[in-house]
Amino acid sequence: MFEVKTKVDLLKDHEGIIIGVFDRNTKLDGVMAEVNHALGGQITELLKNNDISGKKKSVKLIHTLGRINTKRLIFVGLGNEKDYTYEVFLEIIGNAFKEVQKLKYTEIGVALDTFVNSQVDVLDAAHALSEAFVLSTYKFEGYKQESNQSDKRIDSITVYSQIEDIEEIQAAITVGYVYGEGTNSARTLVNMPGNMLTATDMADYATDLAWKYNFDVEILEKEEIEKMGMGAFLAVNQGSAEPPKMIVLKYQGKEVWEDVIGLVGKGITFDTGGYSLKTKDGIVGMKTDMGGAAAVLGAMEIIGELKPEQNVVAVIPATDNMISGSAFKPDDVITSMSGKTIEVLNTDAEGRLVLADAITYAKYHGASYLVDVATLTGGVIVALGTNTSGALTNHEILFEQVLEASVEAVEPIWRLPIFPKDIERIHNSQIADLNNSPGREGHAIMAGAFIGEFAEGTPWVHLDIAGTATSKNGHDLGPAGATGVMTRTLALLVERFEPID
Repeated sequence: MFEVKTKVDLLKDHEGIIIGVFDRNTKLDGVMAEVNHALGGQITELLKNNDISGKKKSVKLIHTLGRINTKRLIFVGLGNEKDYTYEVFLEIIGNAFKEVQKLKYTEIGVALDTFVNSQVDVLDAAHALSEAFVLSTYKFEGYKQESNQSDKRIDSITVYSQIEDIEEIQAAITVGYVYGEGTNSARTLVNMPGNMLTATDMADYATDLAWKYNFDVEILEKEEIEKMGMGAFLAVNQGSAEPPKMIVLKYQGKEVWEDVIGLVGKGITFDTGGYSLKTKDGIVGMKTDMGGAAAVLGAMEIIGELKPEQNVVAVIPATDNMISGSAFKPDDVITSMSGKTIEVLNTDAEGRLVLADAITYAKYHGASYLVDVATLTGGVIVALGTNTSGALTNHEILFEQVLEASVEAVEPIWRLPIFPKDIERIHNSQIADLNNSPGREGHAIMAGAFIGEFAEGTPWVHLDIAGTATSKNGHDLGPAGATGVMTRTLALLVERFEPID
């Protein structure tokens, strides 16, 4: 799909070439000078008259009227150069690809050097270019009878640059593309309805990944889960006609199975809330309650493609949370795999229960560090809104590595505290070691602190993506629906990870 060349070929029959323009830029050099000369100085006039704009995210289409073989020039506004960053470029080029997609072009060129400055080097731009293309043009086809297969889509992009070695740029483009594809895979999983993505379906998906990338795979069936004593996980599944699956994928990038990064994703394929039933409005969209599992599976796809020199174990507790005569109830006491007993005060606080056993099982498989990801609480949305994921931790150095990965992935997180008084609240039970829902106050903190009790002394970071896993509106990097959030953060964490003494 992507081809890299050193010099812009205006004689090539491109349907369009995308060119970046900074605001108030009157200096024409490089590609801009070439194009201006070929068009008899018309670019200078168009800039003077604001027919070409450097305003951030503007997209202006200029027909060449046969003066050159390229049919159209697509000028993309980059805004003020001093405010131009990697994140800004990612959004700008994503928006530009969405606009070009509407034109139904099948191939285009990109003058990559016009998007480079002192803050965004050419390799970062190459990575962002391919990642943004994959993300921004994503579409979930759904299940309508009308086929969209006839839609024209961009299937060929020629990237021009004279700044860096072609092989280096191609490598950056390839990595960006892989990150985008892994995120889109996570999006598709989250967008699927619960009747078409059961725990069994998710286990099959993970098994297919294992076959493709030569991962070790283990799928625990209900009888094995019972033998392992995973009472917290089993309690959530009690009311379901669908059997639970504890999904494990192992990637060994080192000779010795040590310094293992454990990625744990909440896999509730549909959440009714159980007997603590959700409202009729609140229950709609609960097919997305496996967003953490999707992020982990998307990250494992990226890891499988890029093969970093790290060891990773991915653990996903997959089930739905349903109501029936056998479903678990408020006031029940259950025993987790760790041996800790839990008083159930809220059956809609089920995510932390399945994660409790999954965290314990990740440690059983040798996880030296733990990162769990979950659409866990409405409380995190109240606290942080829908653009920022919440985080809690028991380990400063591990958290710093997760934070750095999230910044690079442009998936912002914000740390919430855990104080001794918070720990006291989750231990406040007359009849069990823990309770699963101490109340609404500090809800996101209570949920994370509960999970942290099962991490115990293992370095651990919790990521609550309840507000960021989906978007109600389309945006520069994709349509409304699933975002695939934290897929790239997890993959970058693994790729960049430094073992902790």
